[in-house]
Amino acid sequence: MKLSRKWLNDFVELSDISDKEYARAMTMSGSIVESVTYMGAEIENVVVGKILGITAHPNADKLSVCTVDVGEAEPVTIVTGAKNVKTGDIVPTALCGAKLPGGISIEKTGMRGIDSYGMLCSIGELGLTSHDLPSADDDGILLINETDILFYGIYPGDDIRPVLDLDDHVAEFEITPNRPDCLSVIGLARESAATFKRPLSLSVPSLKAEENLISEYLRVEIADGELCPRYTAKLITDIKIEPSPKWMRDRLRASGVRPINNIVDVTNYVMLEYGQPMHAFDYSCLDGGKIVVRTAEKGETLLTLDGALRPLGEDMLCIADANKPVGVAGVMGGANSEITDETKMVVFESASFNGPSVRRTASALGMRTDASSRFEKGLDTEGVVPAILRACELVEMIGAGRVVEGIIDVSKKPYKPTVLPLETDRINALLGTALTAEFMEDALRSLDFTVENGLVTVPSYRMDVEQTADLAEEVARMYGYDNIPVTLSAGTAAIGGLSGRQTAEKNMGIICRALGYTEILTYSFISPACYDKIGLPADSARRNSLSILNPLGEDTGVMRTAMLPSMLEALAKNYNNRNGDVRLYENAKVYLPTGGELPLEKRTLSLGAYGNTDFFDFKGTVEAIFEYAKVPDVKFTKYSDPQNDSLYAAFHPGQCARVEIGGRYAGIIGRVHPMTLGNYGIDTPAYAAELDYELIYAGMNTEIKYKPLPRFPSSTRDMAVVCDSVYTAGELIDCARETGGELLADAEVFDVYSGGQIPEGKKSVAISLVFRAGDRTLTDPELDTLFNAVLSALKDRFGAELR
Repeated sequence: MKLSRKWLNDFVELSDISDKEYARAMTMSGSIVESVTYMGAEIENVVVGKILGITAHPNADKLSVCTVDVGEAEPVTIVTGAKNVKTGDIVPTALCGAKLPGGISIEKTGMRGIDSYGMLCSIGELGLTSHDLPSADDDGILLINETDILFYGIYPGDDIRPVLDLDDHVAEFEITPNRPDCLSVIGLARESAATFKRPLSLSVPSLKAEENLISEYLRVEIADGELCPRYTAKLITDIKIEPSPKWMRDRLRASGVRPINNIVDVTNYVMLEYGQPMHAFDYSCLDGGKIVVRTAEKGETLLTLDGALRPLGEDMLCIADANKPVGVAGVMGGANSEITDETKMVVFESASFNGPSVRRTASALGMRTDASSRFEKGLDTEGVVPAILRACELVEMIGAGRVVEGIIDVSKKPYKPTVLPLETDRINALLGTALTAEFMEDALRSLDFTVENGLVTVPSYRMDVEQTADLAEEVARMYGYDNIPVTLSAGTAAIGGLSGRQTAEKNMGIICRALGYTEILTYSFISPACYDKIGLPADSARRNSLSILNPLGEDTGVMRTAMLPSMLEALAKNYNNRNGDVRLYENAKVYLPTGGELPLEKRTLSLGAYGNTDFFDFKGTVEAIFEYAKVPDVKFTKYSDPQNDSLYAAFHPGQCARVEIGGRYAGIIGRVHPMTLGNYGIDTPAYAAELDYELIYAGMNTEIKYKPLPRFPSSTRDMAVVCDSVYTAGELIDCARETGGELLADAEVFDVYSGGQIPEGKKSVAISLVFRAGDRTLTDPELDTLFNAVLSALKDRFGAELR
């Protein structure tokens, strides 16, 4: 909502309040000001000029040399090509150093041998149009003496902005949907008066209507009182279609509305001032002198004012005459009753329509208007009569026509005000304050609430106030949110915080990001074709997916049972965007059918990477995740029976591992099979992991125990053994740890080699053994005994020989 501060001053005098202070105070009282704009901000050093003389340019037939009085000691010389200026004209003059809308700067310019010290301005160069100044020449210089500007008292050298009413300041408000009353100048004036504790000046429209009665010309029927609780109409005769007066056009322009003609401008002016949308019908186009508010009949269409022929649904409320629709209620009028230059009698409409119905209609027709955006929020049924009377008052004020005596006011739902008890103690308890009843009463009265005998009567336009909590909000914003002390809420409510599971999920994300992985969020629904892309066996239970009744498209038809397709899609997108080194993770859910109505929603941790990584680096990342999450008894084993996991087919058979936690299957990691990568258009080695987060969470050890640093040094012995290639390095490490017992502090593989000097079918595995005792420093004989015991165990179990 754009608010002209000049217009606002008609209702509450705030000319002494700066834009900054106004924006701050209004925002703190609940009416958020997004910005305040000076309308003439782009115009600088443009003044009123009076042409003292005009001579032909000696070197150019199409140019003239003007001597212009700009209020300085000497007139200035300005060369122009305009043909509509003459001696004595008052014109806007941009001096040297002037700035115009669009970033245009004016400097001294030589024009065919004569220096020009400025420029005479047209309406376009000042950012105006013929809608703003209808009498101005679009192709010539703006002649102030030929416009309807009151230029008396204007002198050469005066700033042009006040002359053209470009010195207004416009505040733009963010209006919440529950406050449609603030989509008006009067609504914001009420808020401004209460905020700054200034008197509010509202007048009652007065009319000098002619003697004829409206009932002699027009009848109104409401066929659906639920969709139209109230409808009012007034009739205007002897219409004179012409431009609106300048003050009205200026206010419309400041509010972001384009002036059109006096009748249309009056309806827009009232909509902005009162917040009540209005419409004007050409009376001669209403068959039978009748208006019927009804839903559209089957097959009816309407050519609306925007020139589009629109089919009307049978649930859409329309305004009709005796034979046909003439408007879509609350949205837009029809071209068959449009105001034209030939219009002589006008019917003004001011009504209350059902908000949800207007919203559905506007959405179905694809035409959201200023009127529909207001109606859909719900408007005050008591505001329709003041608005239509104000429109008639403006018609009389600007001489646009004569108002016929009487008003048609059809109401299907009598208004019943909301009355609430003023519960002082409860309001203080809600706010954490100790405000007096007197303060609360004064605060509510300043907002136009009526307070008598402990009861609060809510104004009709405040439909958002329904209970004591709403009254507390009104008191709070008048008291000042920044004045409310910080307190703990009374009662026994628990202090909020993350649950254990939420904390674990948050920490898991921290771990993954610390390891260099970036979080992704993917859809929970995928295409069934994704199972073919990862090579899922035809008889796999993972193909049994839940189908979506209303999918977004063919690619989102089922709920996923595996995270791998989503991860590979993300890797493929990065690969296609030429990201050379990518590491991604997602902790989300898969949906496994249970035979019942609801699936098993199983949280799964998925990782994916390509670029500067290999299998061992990727496996090390997964190991680090388990280590940081303090999950014990984790093993990586070679697949002995791949049929038990249908995801195995998506991985390289020689570079993947089965993950176990406490002997239970917890997922799969490894290099993605080249055929699978080809299905996703990835032409580089990529690695992925799909881990059962539920098992990870169940195995997390959240209890942290202190363990003192060892007092005695450790001793490291390395060995390189040759064994059959079928044995994994992990199996050798497990054997070493079992044999070393408590004295073996750590065992790690630091090299695996096969090739020259190693027999075919064999490989060399280098292992680092770290020994330590808690009560002494181990001696060399003890270390030799431990080392030989490990070597002997490796030989007995795997046939390993020291290299």
